[in-house]
Amino acid sequence: MRLAMIGLGKMGGNMSERLMKDGHELVVFDRSAESIERYVALGATGTADAAEVTKKLGAPRVVWIMVPAGKPVDDTIALLLPGLSKGDVIIDGGNSNYKDSIRRAEELAAKGVEFVDSGTSGGIWGLANGYCLMIGATPAAFGLCEPIFRTLAPKDGYARVGPPGAGHYVKMIHNGIEYGMLQAYAEGYEILHASKNFKLDLHQIASVWNRGSVVRSWINELAERAFAGDAELTELKGYVEDSGEGRWTVQEAIDLDVPAPVITLSLLTRLRSRQGESFSAKVIAALRNQFGGHAVKKA
Repeated sequence: MRLAMIGLGKMGGNMSERLMKDGHELVVFDRSAESIERYVALGATGTADAAEVTKKLGAPRVVWIMVPAGKPVDDTIALLLPGLSKGDVIIDGGNSNYKDSIRRAEELAAKGVEFVDSGTSGGIWGLANGYCLMIGATPAAFGLCEPIFRTLAPKDGYARVGPPGAGHYVKMIHNGIEYGMLQAYAEGYEILHASKNFKLDLHQIASVWNRGSVVRSWINELAERAFAGDAELTELKGYVEDSGEGRWTVQEAIDLDVPAPVITLSLLTRLRSRQGESFSAKVIAALRNQFGGHAVKKA
């Protein structure tokens, strides 16, 4: 089918390529003219203006948005709206807050336009392996767009999980779980790395864990790859970003009175990674020195 893709970054670009390989016709837009040219060379129809995208689509129009969460999504929708008609569909495949997705769906429904939120997982490997799609949509919008989902996902790798907003809600919790898993692997490998009794080969250990172990996983396969290139990770700085979903998951847990200590602590550890020096640690050191005379290290 024919659809548009707005945003040709690592995810949107690879998704466009996967769709075209399966015979879909793509109209593409990105702020980078170079990115547009790259996918035009692969067979897409390019446009230099997001507002012009809808003119290159026939009804019912389907536009997939892959831009950063928040204002960029609202701005893109505002640009598209004048060219949309009743029955057209906007799909947000980024990591938007589910509350924003519910709001957008309600606002667009009042204009006769369908809004679909597709929580998308798979990263840079999605082009070859497919993307896991957690979809919030009306049954009608889901049915119209299902050929797209079928192409993007591996077998049984997509599902309508509920009405608009549900897709991004499920993806939010998915990413919260991811935070905890990453932290557990990180702590385990740090203990191995710090061992005073053994000089351990982390690449070797990751490799053997991936073959029959109960902790084998795709994440650990990626650890095996990372350690193969540099077992000491000497070229990396221990600074870990978060893109929002972990914070939203923790807040949701608080709002629902659900204890989520692992996810919460994994988020707080990411915040700690951004401090060159921890002032709170200085306070603790000072207090221990005050009440117990414990030694402190001078800066």
